[in-house]
Amino acid sequence: MAKILIAEDDQDIRELVVLTLQFNGFDVTSVENGALAVEAAQGNKFDLILMDVRMPKMTGYEACRRLKEIDSTKDVPVIFLSAKGQETEIQTGLSVGASQYILKPFAPDELISTINSVLKP
Repeated sequence: MAKILIAEDDQDIRELVVLTLQFNGFDVTSVENGALAVEAAQGNKFDLILMDVRMPKMTGYEACRRLKEIDSTKDVPVIFLSAKGQETEIQTGLSVGASQYILKPFAPDELISTINSVLKP
């Protein structure tokens, strides 16, 4: 069972993603901002991190950048979830180390499909 960390400041979206992933057999941990994501990722071994771009305390971009600088987390794939769909936003996300960028709103099956494709060796 893959272990996934979710960093999302909107409680409703966070709960929806958690339920969707748990229903699909994933072990899920969730936090409310980028700073907590960096902290949680260093204290646990996650297979994947889902992260919103716009969050308080630390943006998803900054959190991803920091995670990629830490030996214990640099190889953990990151998928951004964001309502910001401009090409520059997507390119910024990929340039800081994200594997994928999913636009909100997204269908649950699209999310699961993307996660499964990133987790495949």
